[in-house]
Amino acid sequence: MRLTLLGKESTGGQSPTLYATDRDSYVVQGWRVADAELLAGEETQDTTVVEVPSTLMGHLAKNGLDGRVTHVVAPIVRVTASGNYTIQGTRVVDGTALLQMDIPAHETCVEVSAPKMRSLVTE
Repeated sequence: MRLTLLGKESTGGQSPTLYATDRDSYVVQGWRVADAELLAGEETQDTTVVEVPSTLMGHLAKNGLDGRVTHVVAPIVRVTASGNYTIQGTRVVDGTALLQMDIPAHETCVEVSAPKMRSLVTE
């Protein structure tokens, strides 16, 4: 999988990042979610949940979409009290893709289809 960097929301060792892929999808890199209650309903062998600042979605505009989330639907699982999004997607295990990213131990990444991401920002 080839990645195109759309943007980062980096501060102090944190690096939530958004990529477009060559597979009509997006890779969302964010903080690992440890909330067992949240994961119980959302995590499977192939999927997981990451948390990212809502501002990360603004980088969708660099790929031709409106960067304002107008619909809080899947792949967004929850909006946290601080306004962050928890996003569910397929665990990224593609070695080529992982080599293109810098992922700290407290973060992971998920792949989300382009149609699902579009559903967040379109009427």
